[in-house]
Amino acid sequence: MKIDILTLFPEMFAPLEHSILGKAKDKGLLEVHYHNFRQQAENARHVDDEPYGGGQGMLLRAQPVFTAVENIKAEHPRIILLDPAGKPFSQAYAEELAEEKELIFICGHYEGFDERIKTLVTDEISLGDFVLTGGELAAMAVIDATVRLLPDVLGKTASHQDDSFSTGLLEYPQYTRPYDFRGLQVPDVLLSGHHENIRRWRLEQSLRKTYERRPDLLKDAQLSDEAEKLLAKIKKEALE
Repeated sequence: MKIDILTLFPEMFAPLEHSILGKAKDKGLLEVHYHNFRQQAENARHVDDEPYGGGQGMLLRAQPVFTAVENIKAEHPRIILLDPAGKPFSQAYAEELAEEKELIFICGHYEGFDERIKTLVTDEISLGDFVLTGGELAAMAVIDATVRLLPDVLGKTASHQDDSFSTGLLEYPQYTRPYDFRGLQVPDVLLSGHHENIRRWRLEQSLRKTYERRPDLLKDAQLSDEAEKLLAKIKKEALE
């Protein structure tokens, strides 16, 4: 995957050079380019200006961003604008973006941006109902969630198939050694070696966690007959 990032602060993206994403770059699975669109400004590198009609703060001007996008060599890229008014980001959205070959991210800053910049974009993405000082942190979150889904980035496909939200449910609890830590013991079913019982326990725990913490997710979850019966049992226990 090739990713181009338009930002006034390329140095903020240092985390993309480390850990899983850094290894993906080393393997040749990921290519990232940074473009400081201040360098594309025609007016003495001024990238912002006062809004027409008055108002607080400064807006990013359209020209530097348009020029930066036009100078990127890409064929049919998804062009993403990080915007609090955009479509909420989700695991399903990350899976969709992971199918693309080229992504371009536009990171806003200051109070906002000239509305005409939106004519460039294919996607407007929001991380949630809050406002950041710029789009850089949001872009990193979207990139991390997307790139980890690319083939061979995590090594094993199963590494992300059981993640929270990948199945529409929260992930089941997991444990490692020692068996007993300060009186807190690992559930015996996980040491039983009985794969079917372990699978069923994990499904039930995933359903239980989702019901207790994010019941809204169950509204759209596609549950098997087995999962429906387990969920009914969990709901009944909650009422007792």
